[in-house]
Amino acid sequence: MSKTPIVLTIAGTDSGGGAGASADLKTFASIGAHGTCAITSVTSQNTTGVLSAFNLPPQVVKDQIDAVCTDMDVRWAKSGMLASPEIVSAVAECIKKYDLLLVVDPVMAAEAGGDLLTNDALSVMRDELLPLCMVVTPNTDEASALSGIVIKNRDDAKLAAKAIADMGVPNVIVTGGHLDASDVVYESKHDSFTVISGEFIKGGTHGSGCTYSAALTAYLAHGNSVVDSAKYAKRFVEHAIRESVSIGTGVAPVNQVAHIRKNAARYEVLDETRRAVEMLTGCRSFADLVPEVGCNIAMAVPDASDVHDVAAVSGRIAKLKGKAVNVGCVEFGASSHVARIILAAMQFDNNIRASVNIKYSLEVLEICKNLNLTISSFDRAEEPEKTSTMDWGVTYAIKEYGSVPDIISDAGGIGKEPMIRVLGKSALDVAKIAVKIAKEFDEL
Repeated sequence: MSKTPIVLTIAGTDSGGGAGASADLKTFASIGAHGTCAITSVTSQNTTGVLSAFNLPPQVVKDQIDAVCTDMDVRWAKSGMLASPEIVSAVAECIKKYDLLLVVDPVMAAEAGGDLLTNDALSVMRDELLPLCMVVTPNTDEASALSGIVIKNRDDAKLAAKAIADMGVPNVIVTGGHLDASDVVYESKHDSFTVISGEFIKGGTHGSGCTYSAALTAYLAHGNSVVDSAKYAKRFVEHAIRESVSIGTGVAPVNQVAHIRKNAARYEVLDETRRAVEMLTGCRSFADLVPEVGCNIAMAVPDASDVHDVAAVSGRIAKLKGKAVNVGCVEFGASSHVARIILAAMQFDNNIRASVNIKYSLEVLEICKNLNLTISSFDRAEEPEKTSTMDWGVTYAIKEYGSVPDIISDAGGIGKEPMIRVLGKSALDVAKIAVKIAKEFDEL
């Protein structure tokens, strides 16, 4: 089993939680590294900008780095906000003392607004810190300030990267979020450029620079090459921007943990849907509720937007020799029919994320009434042309009832089997209801 790398961020705080050390630590954790920190400055900051900043004494910054590095096996570190010449010099001293592999994010301004680096500190960064680092990750504005080259296109970015490398930096990555969304990686050892293409993503960008450099550091700490780490970090920050959540009145911060939450939610949905299938197939009497076209049970992840966000049985549940048998595995995108029912219902109530279809009969509907289940229906004969039956029918039934009911039914049509759909918050919830209906039906 591989050892979890320990990485260090040397950066300022963001009281709004979107950038600086807050962004770095969330990023490290998301990529499987243990994050440590040495705070350089305390900013009073929110999504609209930096209101004030208090720089910690350089000795306090050094003490934090000493505390971490004398106790833990830190190999990789990244620097962010280094606001004063004295802080830059203190950090440079510690990098040499502990022989740390350093990624420098030359933070000059906050994404939401506000200067974070003085001209004197920039000069000391060029002279003392950049020659000690392994990688520097300026955006186009920062690369222009460091190199003195005005960047208007990709060729300018390459010239600036080489000029910065001449200051003693082995690897320079000019990030292109302020230009054409492509990143330019220059490796001085090979005198080679790699252009990593990207796209402009809709979403909040507060903390995107911090997140990128932190992701790069974490991937490097896992043993990846500079170019591969740059590719992975770019994809990471693009996803974090896409999943950003507006938390204030200004620039929304990127969301470093969205992919973890999404993957966890998908696993939970798969697991619950499998257990719901076992509940249905384990109920002897449920076989009598399996329609001729088969039955399916499905569950969506939170905030599902298409059928690939909905898990169901790939081959449906069929009736075989008097038993309900699932003839496929549970996977995402397996049933567009039941998925569309759920997606339509979620437009009215985002908590309704599951459904199962069962055999239609007046007796079954009466059982549903006796179980105090709310019921609505639609008539296929009234379906407008060029519409999806499930989208239209479910929407119609919900509007007629005034909210999402427990049951939506239709009496069928030409070539269409009548059907009852049970809706609920989870696959297990609708499976339990279906089992209750099946047991009541078995006693008739």
